[in-house]
Amino acid sequence: MAIRLFEPISLRGLTIQNRIVVEPMTQFSADDGTAGDWHIMHLGQFAVSGAGMVLSESCYIEAIARNNPACLSLYTDEQEAGVGRIASFFHNHGCAAFGVQLCHGGRKASSRPHWEGGGKLGLDEGGYEAVAPSPVPIKEGWPAPRELTVPEIRSIVQMFADSAVRAHRAGCHTIELHGAHGYLIHEFLSPITNHRKDEYGGSLTNRMRFGLEVFEAVRAVWPDDKPLGIRISATDWVAGGWDLDSSVEFARQLDALGCDFIDVSSGGLSPEQKIESGPGYQTGFAARIKAKVKMKVITVGQITDPRQAETILRTGQADMIGLARIMLFNPRWPWLAAHELGADAFYTKQYERAHPSRWAIPGASAPGNQPSKPVERTSAS
Repeated sequence: MAIRLFEPISLRGLTIQNRIVVEPMTQFSADDGTAGDWHIMHLGQFAVSGAGMVLSESCYIEAIARNNPACLSLYTDEQEAGVGRIASFFHNHGCAAFGVQLCHGGRKASSRPHWEGGGKLGLDEGGYEAVAPSPVPIKEGWPAPRELTVPEIRSIVQMFADSAVRAHRAGCHTIELHGAHGYLIHEFLSPITNHRKDEYGGSLTNRMRFGLEVFEAVRAVWPDDKPLGIRISATDWVAGGWDLDSSVEFARQLDALGCDFIDVSSGGLSPEQKIESGPGYQTGFAARIKAKVKMKVITVGQITDPRQAETILRTGQADMIGLARIMLFNPRWPWLAAHELGADAFYTKQYERAHPSRWAIPGASAPGNQPSKPVERTSAS
């Protein structure tokens, strides 16, 4: 019986060798937004981990969009070269597809790293003014962000497109737009943070407008044979906030525009959230959306066991499995999963000696002929 977790999957002109996705994990370790040695190490380990697709941490589209000045970004030539260095490593040494997650921090911009206690980074400390759909502070003690004007909104849409052009030149296989966890796209979607009275606020149609415009602008400049997806928070976990029904409608609208995958998370917008967490606690959200769209669905959230991941796929709740903290704990999780499930995973030639068959684990088969990199088909193929 074929193991679903290790079946290939195609997204437009990209065939990914398995269903394991390494999710974005903010590192606060870029030099004024430019990736350096830390990112080569951090993302490079996942390139050779046996995963099918790896997404960068949130990659910001302008200086004041950044969660912190040390966050990865993609709006200068130097930053483009830094992302290109990572993409080159994936092309030359890895098996995984590599993508950037484009983001605008909105009211979350100018924050401290979590290891410094989080909170607002002041203007006198190198911080900057945050902007948002409406002047609603994150919580007591935070300054209210400045409300964006309509011309500024349209300028930000263009910035997403400009960063997408840079991502293509840098050699990225895919892009994920960050529409979750309380960042700018999510702030427009949720009635908690969007109190506007113009065409970008009020009704669900108006609150979805910004996110759909960003998608369309990026899709227009992103090559036809490269997949484009989005991450969303399926619910704010707050009464009267963004909810699953709204997420289904947003997904349907994106599906009609040609979205290739949707990465279904939740929460992150409001400190009032009351999350009911546990193993696989978000898979129900993914399953509800998957039932209404043609695009591929990624599910995330306390998925740590290979059999748990396989069951999610076999029961049709999602098409791909997103992993984050478990990959920090064990960057070779895909190898472990393949061994436990009786499947095969990619081992780069430098690491083939690590395969269980090479050190006498009973029942372990030798490494198969996995592709050395994602298979990119042209639109004509």
